Amino acid sequence: MAVPMSADRLLDSLRAEGLIVVEHRSWRTHNRNHKGPWGPVHGVMVHHTVTTGTKNSVELCYDGHSTLPGPLCHGVIAKDGTVHLVGNGRANHAGLGDDDVLRAVIDETALPPDNEANTDGNRHFYGFEAINLGNGIDPWPEAQLEAIERAAAAVCRAHGWTERSVIGHREWQPGKIDPEGFTMASMRGRIRNRLGAALTGTSPTP
Repeated sequence: MAVPMSADRLLDSLRAEGLIVVEHRSWRTHNRNHKGPWGPVHGVMVHHTVTTGTKNSVELCYDGHSTLPGPLCHGVIAKDGTVHLVGNGRANHAGLGDDDVLRAVIDETALPPDNEANTDGNRHFYGFEAINLGNGIDPWPEAQLEAIERAAAAVCRAHGWTERSVIGHREWQPGKIDPEGFTMASMRGRIRNRLGAALTGTSPTP
């Protein structure tokens, strides 16, 4: 069981992993905690935004829309690899997913097929939205892929998790396709390698 990181610790962990991080508006207190609990946390979920452009994508993930209020994740990862923090706490990103998948994430074992939507993922997962149309054509620059790798590794390192605690939305909720354009197996491989390496960024605040 893991207690969610504070805003300061999340920020420090991301920067310690070598990421450029932008603090967007009132992200430190922006959450959906009034709608349900936040934590215990068990993993990191990766998404794509189905949008283009950094500014409007970040604003959308901060504000949400009429049927799904923001924040829609904790961090938005731009094409250039910059991470824009938009929320701290419960966020509307994971939705309902498969309890068997959650157990596998907690146990850090092989993922079963996601064939149910019976468990609140917003309570248990950090979420990163990467800016991409998700059409299989929109490119994934190496800077962005590396930032996804670093951001997920930062959270895993902070909680003592392995790469098996990182999943895609498509592995959690039936019918989802994100992230589209790279495999989560390949991303977990990158994260595993990074977790075996020394930190390259600034040191976290004690």
